[in-house]
Amino acid sequence: MKKISLGDQVSICYEGETVLDALLRDNIDIPNSCRQGACQSCMARSLDVEPPAASQSGLKDVLRKQKHFLACLCYPEQDMAITLSQQPAFFTEGMVIDKKPLNQETLLLAVECKDPLDYHAGQFVNLKRADGLTRSYSIANSRAHDKKLTFHIRRLAGGRFSEWVHQELLVGDKIAVSDPQGLCYYLPNKPEQNMLLIGTGSGLAPLAGIIAEALQQGHTGDIYLFHGSREMDGLYWIEEMLELERQYPNFHYTPCVSRGDSPKGVAIGRANEVALSQLPNLKGWRVYLCGHPEMVNQTKRQAYLNGANLQDIYADAFHVASTSLD
Repeated sequence: MKKISLGDQVSICYEGETVLDALLRDNIDIPNSCRQGACQSCMARSLDVEPPAASQSGLKDVLRKQKHFLACLCYPEQDMAITLSQQPAFFTEGMVIDKKPLNQETLLLAVECKDPLDYHAGQFVNLKRADGLTRSYSIANSRAHDKKLTFHIRRLAGGRFSEWVHQELLVGDKIAVSDPQGLCYYLPNKPEQNMLLIGTGSGLAPLAGIIAEALQQGHTGDIYLFHGSREMDGLYWIEEMLELERQYPNFHYTPCVSRGDSPKGVAIGRANEVALSQLPNLKGWRVYLCGHPEMVNQTKRQAYLNGANLQDIYADAFHVASTSLD
């Protein structure tokens, strides 16, 4: 028999029993439905040991990396300490060390944290000001710096937090930074896999971090980035991405605008439509989508129809005021 610790509760899992069986016998309220690993409603996370491989069947790589498992498939091989839900966010103190415009509506905010953070490029954190107002922003840099985080903060009409960052937050000011969250990030387990990244607006932030980390890790598969905006003044980091393209033969960058004229090298059309027209066969590819929720949802469906495995599609939809797709 094995001990399953859930907070202060300890359940005994007997031979031939799953973790779900043991928890339900002790009247612990754990969501469950099919009990065959299909619905994934009984997902839990190990806080110490690696879960049995069979209990992670069907989970995304990033979930397996974080020791998530399905309680209905888990026949524990040793004692386990587990959790059934996200733990309350831990905040560390951060100090603003840089703030500069990226374009007319987006700025780069750099924060140095008091404590190192264990994060993956592409994850997000919650930033909290002194009065408790909190917003989520994606990390735009790779893991090369464990204390310094950069963010692309887009000013939203009527956005209390973004307006405050743009207008009032100063270099040297303190801001609270939560522990990293989210599953839209790079893992170096398949360096030969081709990658497609599509972002709109400040959705470039997590994608830039993912690309930087992939290249630093020696990713050998082709990496395609399509970054879109309505007009040219909504794009940014064009020269930086072009320089990256010159340095790495396997990195390919296409800026896109959906309205007005565009200079040479900038595609006309929505980023997702341009990308999928150029790359119609995504079988075996890993896909990252960041930006407007409708764009993300539409492109996720289309990428799947174009051959991408759902487990290889990572999406981070931003909640924005605009109803435009780009």
